[in-house]
Amino acid sequence: MSTPDDTTTPAGVPSDNTTLLAVLGAFEAEGFTGDLMVTDDGDVRCAACRREAPPEDFEVGRCRRMEGASDPDDMLAVLGLVCPECGAKGTVITHYGPTASPGEAAVLLAIEGRCLPDSTE
Repeated sequence: MSTPDDTTTPAGVPSDNTTLLAVLGAFEAEGFTGDLMVTDDGDVRCAACRREAPPEDFEVGRCRRMEGASDPDDMLAVLGLVCPECGAKGTVITHYGPTASPGEAAVLLAIEGRCLPDSTE
């Protein structure tokens, strides 16, 4: 049973109350101001230059995983990537886990291990 001064986080509860908007704001403050999107076939499209490329071609900046307390739809990853064509720094938001599309899963697998330590926590 938890006490008021207990600092442990119960299982299934996010470790903080950071909102998606706060995370996106932190990424924006680091220069990730553009929009990127995942295509159905697992490529990433830059909204600035409209280039589609495999995620391996994008430089990976920051990554932040967000977990909902009980809703799998809240399992999101925010990725800060740099377009290999135009150099735009942008963010892409993907689901992970059971709600990830095949394209999102492909992107997450491709960038695994390439993220810089998160500075938004």
